[in-house]
Amino acid sequence: MQAVTDIEQHVREGGWDQHPRLYALAPTEELVEREPGLANRLGLKHETIAEGALTPIEQDVSGGSLEELLPSISWPDTVSGCAIALERIVLPPGAEEHVPEDDDAAVRWAQTHPKRTDVRVVVGVLRDGSRMSVMRVRGHEDDDELIRDAELSPEIGDALAETLT
Repeated sequence: MQAVTDIEQHVREGGWDQHPRLYALAPTEELVEREPGLANRLGLKHETIAEGALTPIEQDVSGGSLEELLPSISWPDTVSGCAIALERIVLPPGAEEHVPEDDDAAVRWAQTHPKRTDVRVVVGVLRDGSRMSVMRVRGHEDDDELIRDAELSPEIGDALAETLT
């Protein structure tokens, strides 16, 4: 699913410390047919579109947390799938034993942990059940350092899949 990699590359241009970004994944060929003006602005032509290509369309997700937002989303039939780009903190093994019980304190603790690793994950799911994820580790900005897998974050994939039912 090339669209997931395209999303990560687009988000990367804005640097780190971004809010989550949600995308509808629409069949590029159908988009060109329905929106010829948009297709022209994007330089899309029928003859250059790969079979099954998807175009990410960013959605406004301002206000509210992802936990509140995702269960409230439903997509029209013209959307083949969806994707989300978000940043997370990864802590070393054993660190969870020292996490403060208070949620706000735990967040501050994780953000200042000396051995934390920042990652950006982009997870995409399609109505047919297929999934793709990519992950970038902060400080590893070259394209060949992008980690690719179908299930890098299965819980996020599950939450996205629920929006498609």
